[in-house]
Amino acid sequence: MAQLPLRVGIAGLGAVGLEVAQRLIEGVPGLTLGAVAVRDKTKALRALPALETVAFRAAIELADDCDVVVECLPPALFRDVAISAIDKGRLFMPLSVAQLLDNDDLIARAKEKGARVLVPSGALLGLDAVRAAAEGTVHAVTMVTRKPPAGLEGAPYLRERAISLAGLTEPLKVFEGPAREGARGFPTNVNVAAALSLAGIGPDRTRLEIWADPTVTRNTHTITVEAEAARFTMTIEGVPSANPRTGRLVAPSTVAALRALVSELKVGS
Repeated sequence: MAQLPLRVGIAGLGAVGLEVAQRLIEGVPGLTLGAVAVRDKTKALRALPALETVAFRAAIELADDCDVVVECLPPALFRDVAISAIDKGRLFMPLSVAQLLDNDDLIARAKEKGARVLVPSGALLGLDAVRAAAEGTVHAVTMVTRKPPAGLEGAPYLRERAISLAGLTEPLKVFEGPAREGARGFPTNVNVAAALSLAGIGPDRTRLEIWADPTVTRNTHTITVEAEAARFTMTIEGVPSANPRTGRLVAPSTVAALRALVSELKVGS
């Protein structure tokens, strides 16, 4: 008997959510776009007219009739959407990964409710290798992020310390510390660091540097892992999306993670 397509609900149609929606509408075998949640329906339809055939819901209602809820929302809206999906036993795919670090009770809640929390790789590489290394002993994980200043503008950490990036002419290190603190101070900028910490040795042991760098045009992340099984260094230079805080790779990574849920072949751990 043919299996019904997995119904996907998308909460938020910013640069990433809109592209994921478009790719699902164009067709991904085994998946269907079941519903979307937006603040401005008219704006969403103007950006993607094909949404006329898709149901619009409140974000916390997506889990009522969708199997997977993909979260692409501002951090302040994260928890309510997460709980609505988890309490209905759905698959919850957060793109605001940094929010998981201060909402780690959601993992125990997912276990209790029979739900799953699935974090896509996003704009990062090598999470499979980090997860594999973490099956043994990992001594240290560090990540150095360099972004064009526009990609860091408005971060709470900068606002609280009155750090201005206007007119920057040379690289400036704006943060150094544990990934947990970095995720709190840059909640929309370093979801990659949160994902890295969850794949490896946790947000308190994972070290993070963030640089505002006017000499780069791409969001650059360099990861170094010292483990019992291997030592490796990886660098990725991601092209920013329409939202300079987010890499262009995030949307296709999300689609790839969704595809892996229904594909007959899955490559990578």
